[in-house]
Amino acid sequence: VDEKDKKQSGTGYVGEIKGGMRPSMKLVVMGIIDKKPKSIEVTVSCKPQEEEAEADVGLQLKVSFMDKAVQRNARLAGKWGPCENTLSFFPFAPGEAFKMEIVCEHQQFRILVDGQPLCGFNHRVSKLASLTALRVFGDLQLTKVA
Repeated sequence: VDEKDKKQSGTGYVGEIKGGMRPSMKLVVMGIIDKKPKSIEVTVSCKPQEEEAEADVGLQLKVSFMDKAVQRNARLAGKWGPCENTLSFFPFAPGEAFKMEIVCEHQQFRILVDGQPLCGFNHRVSKLASLTALRVFGDLQLTKVA
């Protein structure tokens, strides 16, 4: 993730994934969750050509603290697909630091939190290299994105 492309604001982070995603590549998001969090969202997507364009999304992770849920979805040609939300555990706690790793494999994204496998998400966007944008926003202070 290129530091100079970083747009840090109160609400979130947008970074460029140089060359897009590819198997064996890993994204790391580290942060501290707010004391009274509602949600966090992490999105790996294509760069929209125009501002209004609905870019394809290879992976959207939506963390809901009320439901203790982590929903995964993808958007192709402007349409969201079926949402996946099976979880073995809910790894996030208010006020706590976390480290999320998104590992790109041939068949899927593997998501780990604090070193523990959380879930997988089979690729729906076939051109992984077109996934060049990482966005993180919600109720957290980011400490590191790599």
